[in-house]
Amino acid sequence: MFVGVDISKDTFSAAGLDAEGNEYFSGFYSMDSDGFCKFLELVTARCQDRQELLVGMESTGCYHINLFSFLTSQGIHAVVINPLLIANFAKRSLRKTKTDKKDARTIAKFLMGNREEISQLSISQDLQDLRDLARERESLSHLISATKVEIKRVLRTIFPELESIADIYTRVMLRFLKEYPSARLVKVAKPKAIAKALQQPYVGNKLTFSAEDILRAAQSSVATASPAKEIILRGKIATLLHLQERMEEMTKLLTDLCKATRVEDLKILRAIKGVGPKTGVPFLAEMGSVENFSSHKKLIAFAGMDPSVCQSGKYVGKSKLSKRGNRHLRRAIYLMTAAVVSQNAFFKAYFLRRKKEGLIPQKALLATAHKLVRVIFAMLSHRTYFQAKMAI
Repeated sequence: MFVGVDISKDTFSAAGLDAEGNEYFSGFYSMDSDGFCKFLELVTARCQDRQELLVGMESTGCYHINLFSFLTSQGIHAVVINPLLIANFAKRSLRKTKTDKKDARTIAKFLMGNREEISQLSISQDLQDLRDLARERESLSHLISATKVEIKRVLRTIFPELESIADIYTRVMLRFLKEYPSARLVKVAKPKAIAKALQQPYVGNKLTFSAEDILRAAQSSVATASPAKEIILRGKIATLLHLQERMEEMTKLLTDLCKATRVEDLKILRAIKGVGPKTGVPFLAEMGSVENFSSHKKLIAFAGMDPSVCQSGKYVGKSKLSKRGNRHLRRAIYLMTAAVVSQNAFFKAYFLRRKKEGLIPQKALLATAHKLVRVIFAMLSHRTYFQAKMAI
């Protein structure tokens, strides 16, 4: 039995079809424990062998997660489907009507028509947890980048010269700026106090500048005196430090969970110089099991890195990325590719060769990303470690 579920905030609609497309049932249920239990009781009564039951639902932000978790905990094979796939499938019908019942039936029909390929949509709770942590870490990364831009914007008003003297995003400089966020405050501070603020117990590279350099820059600064912006900058630095701590915590949690559930896969990935936990773990989280893909081309398409071709008659349009796949996986692949191009001699040589053949850097990087995915797919499929002579 194929069961399609259309979910909203407070209710969900379900429709069940047999292998011939005949409707078993349809109904509406509440998004609470009572509705979940009634739905489970109905589908298990209509299909007593749970191995013959497949439930599909669209990804709806956060609304589908509780029902999905409930069904999988009851031993029911449930899958989450990209809404774009359902939308395109629904366009096959000439009738333009949309109801919750019809949407649920459409999802059930999609399951029935794609039963052979539906396995790649499956996801275990461990993998879902891994994916949730990876996406939270990605979200923190975006917030950190945005906060850094805001810090630089404010600092260019109240101490623009500092950026040319030091890397303002090091832990030492961030702590220093929390205490002395502007040229105005540095001017009135004692030299010993400035030197002390820079002598904080952090392990890392030695400072390439001195307290005297900062004092001279402050004395000749063209900065605007703005106590309000000093308060704003202090707040943004506190936010950045907090986000960085959260990022470190999330990275550790993500790595520990991956080692507990996908340790062998992670070892295989890390055999490629340049692939570390920060890029390899999100890749594994978003990809799922390599067994879900029959070829590397399927994996590339799943990431939305396959070419989109526009051709009709004699007209041939420009080819570009489809970007219809998993954007989180696509980002992880790009980050891995950038790392291996800079650190791995094999992939760096491949990147330079593609540039020499006439590709612009962006397309050469994309070609290298495809090469990396092909190599990783082969390694994970055959459970082998990276060897440059085997990857040619």
